[in-house]
Amino acid sequence: MTDLLAAYDAQLRGEAELQGADDVQTIGPVSVGIFPGGAGFASYRDLDGLGERRIRSLVVQVREHFTRHPAVRTAEWKTRGHDVAPGLDAALHDAGFEPEETESVMLGEAAALAADLSLPDGVVLREIRDARDIRAMEQMEAAVFGHGDGEARAEHMIERLAEGEDVVLWIAEAGGRVISAGRLEPVAGTEFAGIWGGATVPEWRGRGVYRALTAKRAQAALARGLRFLHSDSTEFSRPILERSGMRRFTTTTPWVWTREATG
Repeated sequence: MTDLLAAYDAQLRGEAELQGADDVQTIGPVSVGIFPGGAGFASYRDLDGLGERRIRSLVVQVREHFTRHPAVRTAEWKTRGHDVAPGLDAALHDAGFEPEETESVMLGEAAALAADLSLPDGVVLREIRDARDIRAMEQMEAAVFGHGDGEARAEHMIERLAEGEDVVLWIAEAGGRVISAGRLEPVAGTEFAGIWGGATVPEWRGRGVYRALTAKRAQAALARGLRFLHSDSTEFSRPILERSGMRRFTTTTPWVWTREATG
């Protein structure tokens, strides 16, 4: 288990979390970048060996970096529960960052999750790329999570696929209706792929549908030569991924700074 967490730290933190960002720079051990749309992000592999005073100074420098860029409306500093970082939470709070919900970092071997699983009668799994299917998937997820109508997210995903991004989308259907969905996002230059976007309509939960979708995505990861899967999970989705074979290795908490409105 320690080896998997070490691989996570080495391959998925620091600049790896800033793929797709513009103007990536380093401030000490911290990599900072700005994503299209004005979202800032700060990441690092570890802060081990730094004292509380140095960590507080780093947080202030990172906040000032984002403050100097008018396009940045919000910025995130993502902490992990296993890090040795004395005084980090207090420094983030004092610099104007606010914590969001803590999630579980789930990791697993793709080979262990890739078994073919039986499905309830009438349920069909499909990999999708068509715009109509993507819109139906996003509408279902928006209804499950209560996030609008899903149209903006659908257009964004359609655009990502048109630009050649390696994103694998799977849906489960029953009676021609999308009842569950999830995506796989390989992380370039690593042995990992992310398991994201999982949602199942209430009446189909607990029947193995989402677990089967996870297995299909694990198979897609193996086909790309990837060894590991990762996901940040709420307490609602964590047990589902655990039943699929993933394990909780640590926690992650997004600390978010928001620029104050002017005028």
